[in-house]
Amino acid sequence: MMDFVFDYISVNAFWTILLIVHGLLAVALLGALTHQAMSVLMPVRQAAIASGFVTRFRSVQGAGYATAICVLWVVTFIFGAWIYTKYRIYVRIPLEQQEFWRTQGVFELKEHLVTIGLGLLPIYWYLWKNARNQEYDSARKWLTVYLAAVCWYGFLVGHIVNNVRGFGS
Repeated sequence: MMDFVFDYISVNAFWTILLIVHGLLAVALLGALTHQAMSVLMPVRQAAIASGFVTRFRSVQGAGYATAICVLWVVTFIFGAWIYTKYRIYVRIPLEQQEFWRTQGVFELKEHLVTIGLGLLPIYWYLWKNARNQEYDSARKWLTVYLAAVCWYGFLVGHIVNNVRGFGS
């Protein structure tokens, strides 16, 4: 099915491109979720013009990010799942043979947390689409912070696991 692609680029180039796209999507997701989490953790109370980097960073309208975050999470998840097929054979087995159990464990935790985050997206989206309802403020805040923490954890663990084995080795 994908053999026609390999007439134009090598298999290694294909997986490298896939990993780079996954990383770029993850960075976009990380940025959006971090902005949104800061906006709920440290909201700007005054309607005056925001001054200073941190104030401007946290003064975003969080509701405007919700749909983009949901789409980015799903697309990043799909790319990660696709890359997982390669990881499962070429990275995880050697890590097990070398007894890198902690590395395996943090990656397993990443898989579970990101999947739980995927399952929480419909609730997250609903809470943000009803941002004017003050009854949802606490749930919206903590769900956003949870998703941001999971995103940061997943991003960092992905880099660590990649560095342990080395991409393409």
